[in-house]
Amino acid sequence: MQATLEQLEAAAEQVYGVMAPTLQHNWPLLSARCGCEVWVKHENHTPIGAFKVRGGIVYMRDLVARGGATGVISATRGNHGQSIGMAARAAGIAATIVVPEGNSREKNAAMAALGVDLVVHGPDFDAARDHAVTLAAEKGLSMVPAFHPLLVRGVATYSLEFLRAVEGLDTVYVPIGQGSGICGMIAARDALGLTLDIVGVVSERAPAYALAFETGQATVTNSADTFADGVACRATDPAALAIIRKGAARVVTVSEGEIEAAIRAYYTDTHNLAEGAGAVPLAALLQEKSAMAGKRVGLVLSGGNIDMDVYSAILS
Repeated sequence: MQATLEQLEAAAEQVYGVMAPTLQHNWPLLSARCGCEVWVKHENHTPIGAFKVRGGIVYMRDLVARGGATGVISATRGNHGQSIGMAARAAGIAATIVVPEGNSREKNAAMAALGVDLVVHGPDFDAARDHAVTLAAEKGLSMVPAFHPLLVRGVATYSLEFLRAVEGLDTVYVPIGQGSGICGMIAARDALGLTLDIVGVVSERAPAYALAFETGQATVTNSADTFADGVACRATDPAALAIIRKGAARVVTVSEGEIEAAIRAYYTDTHNLAEGAGAVPLAALLQEKSAMAGKRVGLVLSGGNIDMDVYSAILS
């Protein structure tokens, strides 16, 4: 799923018709904490508070150009659903979003505010996705997957911005949910002809991609019981796995405690809100602090959509 620089720049033009590029900052306190020069890509500052919006814009523009559909449906833990909801509303297309039971109340509210038909089904993302596929067939809706070349091309625009703005990065840490973010980073790096290491990060309670990275086999785990809902996936996507195994240096697993510590560090050192998935790259860097000493390192703060009660408990 390679993308040319021209394709990524065309995707960026579509994205910038809706939102401005996000910023990247070098935070001195965070660099001191990590023992290296740290640059943060602030995807928590998009119109939906997460990077996913970029993919939704590009995917929906293509759907409309091809004649589109009367309605779309997808499954999510929140950020992907907001992305599809926002893009569908702009295109005048009805959107149905399936979320699992116990999903983030605040992410659910954000999706509802975008006018989506919210359906609650199943104990986790993978069960919600299976139900969305069933509903798509029953109701004649266009199923928007969690991983697709156009979604990757859209989210790759943040990587294009990041890698052009900060030269000489040695390593970039990227969270892995269904894989669009890290595959977009790989696509942007390769299109620009750079050689930096890209490190994927997952929760140890949702280790499917870490296991699959080692074995080379698509993996399904029994559960994905992590509060970092953006990386709470039980099953790997074969297309994403192939790209990650070819283009990533490694996949790191981090504990719930390490994720919580990273969320607190983002608040203390930058006063930025980080959701669990947005904090896993920092958690991985802190885990690998000695190996990264003195290097120039990038972190993708992929989103800041965390429920108030969860955030308050972590800070306290």
